[in-house]
Amino acid sequence: MSHRSGQEDPERYLFVDRAVVYNPATQADWTAKKLVWVPSERHGFEPASIREERGEEVLVELAENGKKVVINKDDIQKMNPPKFSKVEDMAELTCLNEASVLHNLKDRYYSGLIYTYSGLFCVVINPYKNLPIYSENIIEMYRGKKRHEMPPHIYAISESAYRCMLQDREDQSILCTGESGAGKTENTKKVIQYLAHVASSHKGRKDHNIPPESPKAFKLQGELERQLLQANPILESFGNAKTVKNDNSSRFGKFIRINFDVTGYIVGANIETYLLEKSRAIRQAKDERTFHIFYRLLAGAGEHLRTDLLLEGFNNYRFLSNGNIPIPGQQDKDNFQETLDAMHIMSFSHEEIVCMLKVVSAVLQFGNIVFKKERNTDQASMPENTAAQKLCHLLGMNVMEFTRAILTPRIKVGRDYVQKAQTKEQADFAVEALAKATYERLFRWLVHRINKALDRTKRQGASFIGILDIAGFEIFELNSFEQLCINYTNEKLQQLFNHTMFILEQEEYQREGIEWSFIDFGLDLQPCIDLIERPTNPPGILALLDEECWFPKATDRTFIDKVLQEQGTHTKFQKPRQLKDKADFCIIHYAGRVDYKADEWLMKNMDPLNDNVATLLHQSTDKFVAELWKDVDRIVGLDQVAGMNETAFGAAYKTKKGMFRTVGQLYKEQLSKLMATLRNTNPNFVRCIIPNHEKRAGKLDPHLVLDQLRCNGVLEGIRICRQGFPNRIVFQEFRQRYEILTPNAIPKGFMDGKQACERMIQALELDGNLFRIGQSKIFFRAGVLAHLEEERDLKITDIIIYFQAVCRGYLARKAFAKKQQQLSALKVLQRNCAAYLKLRHWQWWRLFTKVKPLLQVTRQEEEMQAKDEELVKVKEKQTKVEGELVEMERKHQQLMEEKNILAEQLQAETELFAEAEEMRARLASKKQELEEILHDLESRLEEEEERTQGMQNEKKKMQSHIQDLEEQLDEEEAGRQKLQLEKVTAEAKIKKFEEDVLLLEDQNSKLLKEKKLMEDRINEMTSVLAEEEEKAKNLGKVKNKQEMMMVDLEERLKKEEKTRQELEKAKRKLDGETSDFQDQIAELQVQIEEMKGQLAKKEDEQQMMQARGEDEVSQKNNALKQVRELQAQLSELQEDLDSEKLARNKAEKLKRDLSEELEALKTELEDTLDTTAAQQELRTKREQEVAELKKAIDDETKNHESQIQEMRQRHATVLEELSEQLEQAKRFKANLEKTKQSQESANKELANEVKCLQQAKTESEHKRKKLEAQLQELMARVTEGERSKGELSDRTHKLQTELDNVSAMLEDAERKVIKTAKDVTGLDSQLQDTQELLQEETRQKLNLSSRIRQLEEEKNTLQEQQEEEEEARKNLEKQILTLQAQLSDSKKKLEDDVGTIDALEETKKKLQKDLELTSQRLEEKTIGFEKMEKTKTRLQQELDDLTVDLDHQRQIVSNLEKKQKKFDQLLAEEKSISARYAEERDRAEAEAREKETKALSMTRALDEALEAKEELERINKQLRAEMEDLMSSKDDVGKNVHELEKSKRTLEQQLEEMKTQLEELEDELQATEDAKLRLEVNMQAMKAQYERDLQGRDDQNDEKKRALVKQVREMEAELEDERKQRGLAVAAKKKLEMDLKDIESHIEGANKARDEAIKQLRKLQAQMKDYQRELEDARASRDDIFAISKENEKKLKSLEAEIVQLHEDLAASERGRRHAEQERDELQDEISNSTSGKSALMDEKRRLEARIAQLEEELEEEQGNMELLNDRFRKTTMQVDTLTTELSSERSTAQKSENARQQLERQNKELRAKLGELEGSVKSRFKASITALEAKIAQLEEQLEQEAKERAAANKMVRRTEKKLKEICMQVEDERRHADQFKEQVEKANSRMKQLKRQLEEAEEEATRANASRRKLQRELDDATEASEGLSREVHTLKNRLRRGGPISFSSSRSGRRPLQVEGTSLDLLSDDELENKITDNNANETPAPQPE
Repeated sequence: MSHRSGQEDPERYLFVDRAVVYNPATQADWTAKKLVWVPSERHGFEPASIREERGEEVLVELAENGKKVVINKDDIQKMNPPKFSKVEDMAELTCLNEASVLHNLKDRYYSGLIYTYSGLFCVVINPYKNLPIYSENIIEMYRGKKRHEMPPHIYAISESAYRCMLQDREDQSILCTGESGAGKTENTKKVIQYLAHVASSHKGRKDHNIPPESPKAFKLQGELERQLLQANPILESFGNAKTVKNDNSSRFGKFIRINFDVTGYIVGANIETYLLEKSRAIRQAKDERTFHIFYRLLAGAGEHLRTDLLLEGFNNYRFLSNGNIPIPGQQDKDNFQETLDAMHIMSFSHEEIVCMLKVVSAVLQFGNIVFKKERNTDQASMPENTAAQKLCHLLGMNVMEFTRAILTPRIKVGRDYVQKAQTKEQADFAVEALAKATYERLFRWLVHRINKALDRTKRQGASFIGILDIAGFEIFELNSFEQLCINYTNEKLQQLFNHTMFILEQEEYQREGIEWSFIDFGLDLQPCIDLIERPTNPPGILALLDEECWFPKATDRTFIDKVLQEQGTHTKFQKPRQLKDKADFCIIHYAGRVDYKADEWLMKNMDPLNDNVATLLHQSTDKFVAELWKDVDRIVGLDQVAGMNETAFGAAYKTKKGMFRTVGQLYKEQLSKLMATLRNTNPNFVRCIIPNHEKRAGKLDPHLVLDQLRCNGVLEGIRICRQGFPNRIVFQEFRQRYEILTPNAIPKGFMDGKQACERMIQALELDGNLFRIGQSKIFFRAGVLAHLEEERDLKITDIIIYFQAVCRGYLARKAFAKKQQQLSALKVLQRNCAAYLKLRHWQWWRLFTKVKPLLQVTRQEEEMQAKDEELVKVKEKQTKVEGELVEMERKHQQLMEEKNILAEQLQAETELFAEAEEMRARLASKKQELEEILHDLESRLEEEEERTQGMQNEKKKMQSHIQDLEEQLDEEEAGRQKLQLEKVTAEAKIKKFEEDVLLLEDQNSKLLKEKKLMEDRINEMTSVLAEEEEKAKNLGKVKNKQEMMMVDLEERLKKEEKTRQELEKAKRKLDGETSDFQDQIAELQVQIEEMKGQLAKKEDEQQMMQARGEDEVSQKNNALKQVRELQAQLSELQEDLDSEKLARNKAEKLKRDLSEELEALKTELEDTLDTTAAQQELRTKREQEVAELKKAIDDETKNHESQIQEMRQRHATVLEELSEQLEQAKRFKANLEKTKQSQESANKELANEVKCLQQAKTESEHKRKKLEAQLQELMARVTEGERSKGELSDRTHKLQTELDNVSAMLEDAERKVIKTAKDVTGLDSQLQDTQELLQEETRQKLNLSSRIRQLEEEKNTLQEQQEEEEEARKNLEKQILTLQAQLSDSKKKLEDDVGTIDALEETKKKLQKDLELTSQRLEEKTIGFEKMEKTKTRLQQELDDLTVDLDHQRQIVSNLEKKQKKFDQLLAEEKSISARYAEERDRAEAEAREKETKALSMTRALDEALEAKEELERINKQLRAEMEDLMSSKDDVGKNVHELEKSKRTLEQQLEEMKTQLEELEDELQATEDAKLRLEVNMQAMKAQYERDLQGRDDQNDEKKRALVKQVREMEAELEDERKQRGLAVAAKKKLEMDLKDIESHIEGANKARDEAIKQLRKLQAQMKDYQRELEDARASRDDIFAISKENEKKLKSLEAEIVQLHEDLAASERGRRHAEQERDELQDEISNSTSGKSALMDEKRRLEARIAQLEEELEEEQGNMELLNDRFRKTTMQVDTLTTELSSERSTAQKSENARQQLERQNKELRAKLGELEGSVKSRFKASITALEAKIAQLEEQLEQEAKERAAANKMVRRTEKKLKEICMQVEDERRHADQFKEQVEKANSRMKQLKRQLEEAEEEATRANASRRKLQRELDDATEASEGLSREVHTLKNRLRRGGPISFSSSRSGRRPLQVEGTSLDLLSDDELENKITDNNANETPAPQPE
């Protein structure tokens, strides 16, 4: 006990004090006030009592301050009875709503109970302080206990998971979610701690006394639990950081999997991590830190480690954004040592630890690399590479290679690699990306290493417990990619919870044998999950993001556009409402609407890196770094992000296929694996909640907690709970608690619990929908138990009142009987005394008294004989009985033995039965699980089949693509072979020409030199040809040159005729080819015209189909309208029938009531027959009235029966009509289905035609390619001759013009097609909108039709509106038809007129405006619909409440009648009580007088204090004068410094003393305030007594009134007079109430004034004491100042000496620094001179640099010391100034306080006078109010009558609302059907539109390709013409030279442009810089022409 008293009791934080919960006073208060929850801005919800209902609104009085507020009915939530306060499982609450959940959590939290269950959830609220509930004693307390046996705790969850794993052999999981700072990590630690304690192997062996096999095994097993506990600190140091919300926030999610063997011992563990926030490593928000390891390393590393890791100070690192921010209560140095110890325990080697820390240091060094922008260019440069050197030293890289890789990385362009210069921004981004990637890889390696340490492969784990610690749902102002991933996981986890929760519910319902249709609430979240993760049809957000990542030119904007296009119509997706919105799109999650901003999502998803640096890191000399970067192949390189060109992208796609994965894909896979494991486990849910953002214990922000409850899915779980039967009670408990409500329902003797409960429920007359009876429990809907509790409380109060009355009657009767006995005894005594007095002197009497004893002596012997005989008989009987007893004992033993045997048999059978039951339950559960697995597998199979089909389709597409590519390849090979043939012929010709040249050399001796030159030229050209055989496009150039040379030689040899003939042949060929081309173009034009015609036809057909569809839809709508009208008529008839039945029931009830009243009246009349003749007359009158009523009832019943028969006939006729109409509708439906089938067949035909068109397109593409090849051949042949050149150019011009015309025609046609398609889509969307409008209008009509039945006047107006709307709709349809007609006309006239398109666009704009208006209307109507749904739910709740209230009111009426009879008895008692209260009031008045005397004494004390204050002021003035003298006596400023410092110190001491005095004063103030509070409490008690007196008087008045009412009933003649009096009494009552309110306000005002006066008095007293203390302190401080000033002078002198020494040291250090700098300069010169001994000198240089750094640090320290000293000096001067100002301010405050005191004295006097007056007035009014309140009696009867009327009206309203509800339900179902139908139609239309759009896009792409090829041809033609011109010029020059006889020189390059093909990439696609690079490369490849000698 002593130990427990010393420490805090842990049970206080676990168990609820039930004495407080079951307080009868709170229960009575709850029943009396009808408390409800009302929304509040400050408290979330606050309690209030309903005062008045005003239709939709309710007048409510707040419980806290009594303020009255009007609130909407929908906002009110029911309150639970006090029985349910601080309930451990919130699922047991009878009123399950947000307010009740919040209140329960708040109550428990303030009581220190942080754990609460909510169904499957365990809700934990962070206490922000250490609680004593996690010790080993607590673990042992929970060990082996079931969940319901102990209070809520994380250990209870862990224990249940552990026990379920061992018993059911099923894997378990514990899911901890919540915001940052909510306590997820701490709770996971506690789970691991519990499991390590419970399931540790060596403990188990100790407990069971099993010897271990070997000491090694024992040590190993003990180590595993230790390692499991030590894995957490390592992960925390590398993965946790300080945030604003949390000092140790986990910046990653983790799933810890602890494996157990068959016996339940831990055999290993595994950790998986999710979404590490790696961006924190490079950047942190304000007041936040990066990961702990960085600070711990810098603070805790030793000197040796610091030098090895090249560590610096905190402020030297750019990546530590906020420098060193310490965590309160933690030391980074100690934590670093703890992490190292944990690593050693985890068996990390020393080398591994050093390598890890090196990488951590390297990450910091990444941030210190600085780039600068060069002056003239955007290129980045690295001015200083010290940080880079350090980084490369740590990571084992070459500095030069690293800088080159960062500044000018190699990027793949086509097949070549190009070095591209990086800008400053790109370089910074690359470095940051590398830092993040290295840290992430280090973290991954660390987790892998820990898993390796924890994995025990020798003993395989039988089962496991998984602990998931992951971030909860996050809703910020703007959310990014990380939040999407977190929210996506929470959606999946919530779906799992919903699914498991209702599976458990269903299992319980099945066990209990309750009929229940299973609802899978997990499917509610499926649309949102599909929106995020769906792969196709339509693709989800993650799929679209991955798709965009593959496109090089994609941006965040294109991604958003694609999302809006694909998912714009999704129910869970919302577009931004305005253009100004910051959010790009919104998703409606289960926790609410979340706005997402898609900035840098593509980059975050791709996570690109500089692959050059990555390869360097992979090739690092450090093995650890190389291992971290071993998967370099899978990263996204810079070339992919830059998106250089199409070929590069294509190549990247091919090489990286199957290797590169996006972040989204990886996370999705991780999540799917996690969900698969969780689905295979039995999940346990823990929801952590943060109570406030201030990290304060005991404070709870209600709005914050409510938001988290929504996000955590607790409220979602409660929503699901409400759908079923959340409250359940065992039969025995139900019978025990509520049997009091049904006393005669259960007969005496034994009865089965189920039967008893059934009988009780029958007696309670509960609605069948509100309960279900199971096998062992009763299930109730939400709110039923609260109603039963109310009834029980009322019953108990009635019983107790009755019991009290019985007791009092019994005691009174007993006292009366006693008095009667006393009277009779007195009479006997008197009689005996009188007789004795008469006989005492009579002699015979004396003789009789003496003889009487002697007569009995003779009889004694006879008596003795008789006694002996009796003794003998008794002994004989005893012997007989003893014999019988022995026999009975023997029989008893036999029976007992038989009984024991039977009991054993029974027990064995019960055990067998229990085992069989368990087996059956297990088999059933396994069967269910297997069935679920089967369903899952089937669904997966279907998904896999769909995937395979998709893959096969893709395969087919790829095969077709491959075939196209193969065909292209074949064509290219054919072209190449042709070129080779031409090359061979060219070589043969060259040889011939060489021979001719040899012959010519003999003849022409002059041209020998030229011949040699020509031979050299020929040899060079042949070599060029041999080199460039591979390049097919360069061969054309060589061929042209050779042909030109041939032409020159032929001119010299006069063989021009041959060349002319060849040219003529070529010309003929070209003519033939051009004619072929023209024919092909004409054919193409004809095809285009045919295609246009087909398109026009298809569009016409489409319009016809649309018109048909619209007609069918309108017909369908008409039919549906007819059906609805008929249904409405039917419902009306049914309602009439129901109302008639109800009326009949009412009549019967009335009849019964009247008969009961008749009987009662008869009994009363029989009792009062003897009283008066007036009563007999009344009786006769009442009998006449009863007879009349009977007749009226009989007439009414006859009328009702006739009406019912008529209604039945009508009903039959209406039913027949409806059946006929239904048959017509069915026929119409069949016709519609036929038309639908025909439309589908037409659609299929259209699809086939589209395929044909696509095939035609492919053929045209092939033809176009062939044309391109032929054109290339033409280009080659164009350069053959000069004469053909002119003709060719003319023809090319013609071809160009024709091509331009064709392309223009094509473009116009495409534009027109696009415009028409857009118009069609616009019209379709308009059609859909109009259809939706029509649906909404029909809904409105249905709603209005329900009201028409009640109000005939509104019916006519609504019908008119309906007709107008129908006319408007018809007009709209006509407009649409006219627009469609216009469209078809415009399509026909498109080629002729363009003006009509503009008109259509204008109409389109108008329609868009109309569309916007209709959308606005739609939104308004949706809001209205939501309101209707709210009112519907509210009406349902009200219905339930009203039914309950009706029964309640009936009971109240019966109780009131009983109370009226008992009231006469209570009158006398109440009078005595009132007398007692009067005495108490007199006492209170006496106490008030005593307090007044005390107040007078206080005023006297005040006067004395004032006098003392005046004396203190005088002394104060004297002290001031002395102070001024002291100040003036100082001479110089320099000397005064010492004295000022002394005075400052003394003043500081004075200040401290003043502070202590202040604290004492505050304590005194607190004491006075406590006294004041006591006084206030006394006042309140007085008030309460006063109110009680009033209530007593009211009660007396009530009793009198009831007596009067009885008299009134007896005397009917005085009724009319009484009514008049009532009217007068009502007016008087109102006046009296007004007077009462005035009196109460006066009293309150007087009390307040009195309290204020007392407060002011106390304040003045406190001030007086303060002034006295100040005076005394001032005297003491004056003496101390002199003593301290001398000491300060001495200290100042010593400080000056120290300053002088410091100056000298500074000078010496500066000299040393200069000397060191000189040495450094000399050494640098030597280093620059000596290159050979560089490696040896480097070490010396480093040592010297370190020395310099040390010296610089020392210098900085000394300078800092100097600055500190100067700062101190300045501060002292400043403090002196402030002290002087404070002195002056204190003087002014003293004067102000004096003035205030005088004012307060005046006020005090005035208040006393007022108090006296008020007391007099209160006494006078009190008497008047008592007399006035007696007049209240008259009104109460009227209120009773009004309440009865209101109840009748309420019943009517209830019936009406029931009718309305039925109608609304019907309407809702119809609307749902329509909505589904329209959705299907919309989806079909959308799919059609998408197909058409795709076709159009393909056509556009083809057109663009054709344009591109045309432009290419044009360019090539221009090049060819330029080349031919250049050749002609060269020919002319050569001819001239030949004529002159000069030397010939050939230019190597020509001015004309020609198409260059570099490594398979056309230069047209390249940029200007790349073009120049290519041309230079090409020129380099060409050999230069030799110069003439």
